[in-house]
Amino acid sequence: MSATQLATLARTSAPQSMLRRFLALDAVVTGANALAYLAFSGPLGRFLGVDSTLLLALGAFLTAYAAGVGLLASRRQPPALGVRAVVEANLAWAAVSLAALALWLTPSTAGAVWTVLQSLVVTAFAALQYTALRARQGRSD
Repeated sequence: MSATQLATLARTSAPQSMLRRFLALDAVVTGANALAYLAFSGPLGRFLGVDSTLLLALGAFLTAYAAGVGLLASRRQPPALGVRAVVEANLAWAAVSLAALALWLTPSTAGAVWTVLQSLVVTAFAALQYTALRARQGRSD
């Protein structure tokens, strides 16, 4: 992704602002997903073809994760180590989601589509965050 495309997507050309915006967007999307899993685990479980207890556990985990990413986004200058941890966690989440789909989950068609789509979204967040981090580091060197 070019610097121009990244700046257009983030609506700013300042790497620090880009990074914080991509982290904040990740926190908001993850938090919304977490709240949906917690509040509607029964109906969502039936629709997606997964156990509602699994959704409750994922919702609790994602709530804590979203709070951590949000805290990182709120920092004036998020530490590179923290950002790298978020990038790596996002990539791990996507990989584990796809592995679970292939190896042990038997969701409905909607659940399989949801798993693939959320993996793509999380991978996109990782790519955007990594690219913004590199842009910030390049400008500060």
